[in-house]
Amino acid sequence: MLKERIVLASRSPRRAEILRSVGWDFEAVAANIDETRRESEDAVSYVRRLAQTKAEIAAEKTSAARLVLGADTVVVIDGEVLGQPRDDDDTRRMLKLLNGKWHEVLTGIALVRAGKPPRVLVGHQTTRVHFAEMSTDEIDWYVSTGEPNGKAGAYAIQGRGALFIKEIQGDYFNVVGLPLRLVYELMSDTL
Repeated sequence: MLKERIVLASRSPRRAEILRSVGWDFEAVAANIDETRRESEDAVSYVRRLAQTKAEIAAEKTSAARLVLGADTVVVIDGEVLGQPRDDDDTRRMLKLLNGKWHEVLTGIALVRAGKPPRVLVGHQTTRVHFAEMSTDEIDWYVSTGEPNGKAGAYAIQGRGALFIKEIQGDYFNVVGLPLRLVYELMSDTL
């Protein structure tokens, strides 16, 4: 079991809540990075790179040889990578893409043991999610709640967005933003 305080390279309240739910002691450190996707970078490479970059940036901010956790989540539908919506119109666009279809949620995870030299482990998790059919009124209502703002794919499975999730195949926590089992397995390799 985890006996040390870790550094979470994120200010995500959802990721923090997941760590609290299993009793892990952590400190959150913002790791603001350029999240621009590189030309011809596939979704898996993209989330793995961002997770690792976030963890490495946060590791540079820590003074001790601590374990740093970075994560990044995207939604993929019909080959299109959906991050966080820019505005309400982008939210509507994303929800219309997801409407009545299966999509994938990918989360890249990186663990960096700060120190000289740093040790880095990177992995990713994929979960399939089936959205129910949403009417235009339901989409407008959901956008009006503000919940989709700041969420990959413009929905929160742990909130009101759950009303529109028909089925998932895989790790629920991955859809929330932190595949806990994968994190635990990677931590077991670093401790």
